[in-house]
Amino acid sequence: MVRQSAVALLTAASLALAGCGAPAQQAAQTGSYAEIIDDNGRTVSLAEKPQRIVVTSASFLAPLYAVGGEVVGRPVTKSKVIPEAESAATIGPVYQIDAEKIIALTPDLVIINKGMNEKLIETLAANGIQSLVIEMKSYADVKREIGTFAALTGEQARGEELTAQMDADIAAVRASIPQEKKRIAIIHSTGQGLSVQLSGSIAGNIAEMLGWENTAADMPALDKNPDAAPYSMETLVAQNPDIIFVTSMGEEAEIRASMEAMFRESPAWQSVTAIREGRVYYLPQEMFLFSPGIEYPAAVRYMARLIYP
Repeated sequence: MVRQSAVALLTAASLALAGCGAPAQQAAQTGSYAEIIDDNGRTVSLAEKPQRIVVTSASFLAPLYAVGGEVVGRPVTKSKVIPEAESAATIGPVYQIDAEKIIALTPDLVIINKGMNEKLIETLAANGIQSLVIEMKSYADVKREIGTFAALTGEQARGEELTAQMDADIAAVRASIPQEKKRIAIIHSTGQGLSVQLSGSIAGNIAEMLGWENTAADMPALDKNPDAAPYSMETLVAQNPDIIFVTSMGEEAEIRASMEAMFRESPAWQSVTAIREGRVYYLPQEMFLFSPGIEYPAAVRYMARLIYP
């Protein structure tokens, strides 16, 4: 929920454009510039429009700038940084954010990546710095946070236009491909091993948006990762998916070589339709490991075109 005294925020009608379960954001007269309930359930009241913003995830940059925001600090990252934010001060790698570097930038708001950087909240508060915890994984997350960022910048109309255009672009992709129920599996490869991605993962979310069936949908999730299930070659062979997507964390070329060797050397894998028909596709990390943010339509298009070139 977002409230702002200066400008009436997103109405119920405009939020209908965003869809996908985005929470209602209502206008109200309060004594502050904006009052926001973040993704940790905290109510954050901002007395004035934030002028010095620091983000702990590069995924927040493009959506924030798209609605008129800018940052003074950002993480060091392997993912693409939009040109407008390249000159911003760096605050350390996303997994090792340096609180002292943030404090030295004297921000009036720090936007924190949910599930990764919440440990910063207490230190920032002790130094009089407000924070918002944001999750930006699924497409619904992205649209919700565009609304939050638009409330911070006072550019609600731009936020509504952006989400409406994203919806239209994705609808156009879906309309351009056959409406058939592809059975897909998504294997995630890291240096620690393999897992199977569920609907809550980025690739799983996009496959679901395209109307395809994830063969792992009913598998129990890992204890520490609700978006993934344990890898089992026997289970995947029995599920016999039409298509296999591979996402990865690490050196993509090495992971691809390792996966192809695994498929090639196992008689069991050779019985799977996706392997037998050469329908194994490796998904780029910049779209399917890191949140594509406002590039979600491009990620949807990318996956669709792999199957329907």
